[in-house]
Amino acid sequence: MSTTGAASGVGRFAGLYCAASGLIDRLQPLLLLGFRLYVARVFWMSGLTKIWDWSITLALFTDEYHVPLLPPAVAALMGTATELSMPVLLALGLLTRFGAFVLFFFNIIAVISYPALADIQVKDHIFWGTMILVVLLFGPGKISLDHLVERKLGRENA
Repeated sequence: MSTTGAASGVGRFAGLYCAASGLIDRLQPLLLLGFRLYVARVFWMSGLTKIWDWSITLALFTDEYHVPLLPPAVAALMGTATELSMPVLLALGLLTRFGAFVLFFFNIIAVISYPALADIQVKDHIFWGTMILVVLLFGPGKISLDHLVERKLGRENA
């Protein structure tokens, strides 16, 4: 094979690679939306479970969950409020990084506060935490209210 043939082969491969990479990049907003909706649903459903029977929730926070530095009733109220508010922000993609930041640390506190978690449950929390961290670091993506607000503010400030 001549040097010209090898160079054109490398050039074609590089072109195909760049084209494929561009197509994959277009999927990023869908991935971020999927992460946001998945994590939002997990925490939202947990919050709904807590408000279903408040007396059981208080008993759990008194007997099972040991949240550092907070009385059980305060921890129950704060935990439930977090699980019902932050998922809404994530799902809408509004103040997304704030919601992701709060849920990331909330997730860590949940693992610390309940030492009886089985290994599979800890793996769930790691999975959710990883998804939250991706959203926190990369932002909500183009399918979000944050993106719309950013575009609107960008036009007004230009």
